[in-house]
Amino acid sequence: MSDNSSTWAFETKQIHAGQAPDSQTGARALPIYQTTSYVFADAQTAADRFALSDLGPIYTRIGNPTEQAVEERLAALDGGVGALLLASGQAATTFAILNVCQAGDHVVSSAALYGGTFNLLSSTLARLGIETTFVAPGDLDAWKAAIRPNTKLLFGETISNPDQQILDIEGWPRSRTRPGCRCSSTTRWRRPTCCVRSSTAPTS
Repeated sequence: MSDNSSTWAFETKQIHAGQAPDSQTGARALPIYQTTSYVFADAQTAADRFALSDLGPIYTRIGNPTEQAVEERLAALDGGVGALLLASGQAATTFAILNVCQAGDHVVSSAALYGGTFNLLSSTLARLGIETTFVAPGDLDAWKAAIRPNTKLLFGETISNPDQQILDIEGWPRSRTRPGCRCSSTTRWRRPTCCVRSSTAPTS
């Protein structure tokens, strides 16, 4: 983090986390950096950034100081170690799933999903070798029964789109019986997609 947000109240984090005042002007508001590219101090700096040993900006398509401030603010508000801004909720869902699943893995998902997400799981990811079993969101026994040895993820929308079903988040962990299985949920209220790793799950 680029600030002392770990000691701030939630309300202060909402306004200031992830950003420090401009060192030259003292300006408080977060600037919108419209540049596409960045100047490197020397060839070694460029080499380090492209090797990702220096996490400074490389190209705006990959990262941008404005985006970085927002990512750090979201991470501070959610108590996370990091965040990633993406262009759409569908991109965020895809990144979250592919972060823990690969060909040969299995997902158990709520059947009450946004149509694009349902198609992502049932068709697009199926072509990549990731199989999904859909269950009724409120049937915890069905969630438990659908879990297989290769299940890597339980997925659902906390408030489903468009039928507004509420996911039983408190009951969800009780339906998870395999240590390596993760839980992931999305909400239509623009909160970032999140993956929660079980305390006994191996690091991927």
